[in-house]
Amino acid sequence: MDHDFAITLDVGSSAANHTGSWRTFRPEYVRRLPPCNAACPAGEDIQGWLSFAEAGDYEAAWRALTQNNPLPAVMGRVCYHPCETACNRGAIDAAVGVNAVEHFLGDMALAKGWKFTPPGHKTCTKVLVVGAGPAGLSAAYHLALLGHAVTIKEAGPAPGGMMRFGIPKYRLPRDVLDAEVARICDLGVRIEYNQKVSDLQATMAEGGFDAAFLAVGAHIAKRAYIPAGEATKILDAVQVLASMEGEEKPLLGRRVVVYGGGNTALDVARTAKRLGAEEAIIVYRRTREKMPAHDFELEEALEEGVMLKWLSTIKHVAAGSITVEKMTLDETGFPQPTGEFETLEADSVVLALGQDVDLSLLDGVPGLEIENGVVKVGPDMMTGASGVFAGGDMAPSERTVTVAVGHGKKAARAIDAFLRGGIYTPGPKHELASFERLNSWYYGEAPQTVRPTLEIARRSSTFEEVVRGLDESTALYEARRCLSCGNCFECDNCYGVCPDNAVIKLGPGQGFKFNYDFCKGCGLCASECPCGAIAMAPEEI
Repeated sequence: MDHDFAITLDVGSSAANHTGSWRTFRPEYVRRLPPCNAACPAGEDIQGWLSFAEAGDYEAAWRALTQNNPLPAVMGRVCYHPCETACNRGAIDAAVGVNAVEHFLGDMALAKGWKFTPPGHKTCTKVLVVGAGPAGLSAAYHLALLGHAVTIKEAGPAPGGMMRFGIPKYRLPRDVLDAEVARICDLGVRIEYNQKVSDLQATMAEGGFDAAFLAVGAHIAKRAYIPAGEATKILDAVQVLASMEGEEKPLLGRRVVVYGGGNTALDVARTAKRLGAEEAIIVYRRTREKMPAHDFELEEALEEGVMLKWLSTIKHVAAGSITVEKMTLDETGFPQPTGEFETLEADSVVLALGQDVDLSLLDGVPGLEIENGVVKVGPDMMTGASGVFAGGDMAPSERTVTVAVGHGKKAARAIDAFLRGGIYTPGPKHELASFERLNSWYYGEAPQTVRPTLEIARRSSTFEEVVRGLDESTALYEARRCLSCGNCFECDNCYGVCPDNAVIKLGPGQGFKFNYDFCKGCGLCASECPCGAIAMAPEEI
C-alpha cells in the first residue's frame, strides 16, 4: 500500500500518543564543522584531539593533533590561535584555551619521549625541500609519513628558519624547537645545513630529485629612505633578532628606537630591554587600533616598560638623536604629516618594516611566475614549473608559523599525488556549526584558565620563557570547556526528551540512531540538542 507520507501506526508511536499520524520531516544525526577547525590554518582537527584530552588520554590527543601538525610544542607557544577567535564558547564566557592545551600536550610529548610512527612502506621517489623553516619541516614530515625520501637543504647553520632567527627565546625556547625537529628527523628526513640553493634546476638534477618544495623564509628586511648622518647606527630588525643566535649580541645602546608596528617591532623592543636598554621606544605612524601587532604581545611589551609613540614617523636620524614628525589620520585612515616635529634621544634605530624573500634560486626556471615578491602557485601549491611546489613566506598568504605548517601539509599531499601520477583532491567540508545552532543554556559558565607568566620583574633581565604551560589539572579543565560544536558528545539529551522512545543508544563512543518506525518527526530532539548535531531533513516520499 502506498502512502503520501511515512505513517507510523504501531503501538507506542505518534498515533498512540495522539500527536499526529505522519511526519513530513525526520531527524538525522549529522556532523558539522566546528568553527575552531574551520579557522585553523594548519587544518588541525581541534575538536577531535580536544575530545581525547578531555577524556584524559593525552597521548591519543597528541597523536590526533600531530596527524596535521608535527610541531605542537612550538605552535602552542607561537601560534596566534585564530581558532580561539572563532570559538563559539566566546559568546558564552570566553573561548576555549586551545593554544594552552596544545602547549601542554606538546610539552608532555617531549617529556615522555613520544615518537612518530614510521610509515609501513617506502616509495622510490626523492623530494627536495628548500628551507628548514615551519613550511619545509611540515612538508618533510608529511612526505616522510607517505613513504618518500626527503632531503632538506638549509642555508643556515641550524633548523627552524624564522622560528629560530626571528622569534626571541623568551617566546620560543630553543631546546623545545630542537627537540621537535629531531623527532621529524627520526622519520628519516635528512637536513643538510649551510647549503644555500642558488640554482634550483641544477640542484634537482644533481640530487636526482623527482619533485621540490620551496620554503625559503622572508629573511630580507625591507628598507626605507631615512636621511641619516654617517655616524648614525641604523639596523634592521631581522639582523638584530638573527644575531641573538650568535655568541656576540648586538650592541644597541641605552636608548633604542624601533620603527614599525608589527609583532617583529615588539620583539625587537622587548629584546632591547633584555639586553640592558633603559629606554625602548616604538615609533609608529598610525594609532593602536591600526597597529598590526597582536594585542596580547603589545600588552606584554607595555608591562615590560616598552614605550610607544603613536602617530609619528621618523624624518631624520643624527648621531645620538632622531627627529620625528607628528601625523594625523585622514578620513580614509591614512596618516598625513602635520609639520610638527620632535627630537628624541637614541643610540640606535632599528627598522622593523617587514621582510622579503630571496627568490634568486628561481632564476632561469621555466614556467615560474613571480608577482608582488612571491611565487604564484595553484590551488595545489604547485608553481608554473611542473613538479616544483612552493609555500610559506614564498607564496601569497599571511606570514605566520601556523599558515606555513598548513602550506607544508597541503603541498606534501599534492606532491604525493603528483608523484603517483594523480591530483590530490580534498574531501568536501561539512556545514559550519555556527553559534545559532547551539543551545548555549545547557552549558554552565566556566571561566577560561589564565596561563601563568613569568613575573614582570624578571623579564627585563632574562630571556626565560614568559608564557608558561598549564599543569595537568588546568589543561584537563580547559579541554572540558569545549562545547563539541556540531558533533554529538553523547549527552543523552535526545534520548531523554523523545516522547516516543525512538532514540536508540548504540553504546559508549558509538552514539545513537533513530527508530523511524516510532519517530513522529516532532523535532524535539533537534531543538534540544545542545551542540547542533541533529538536523531535520524533509521526509523521503
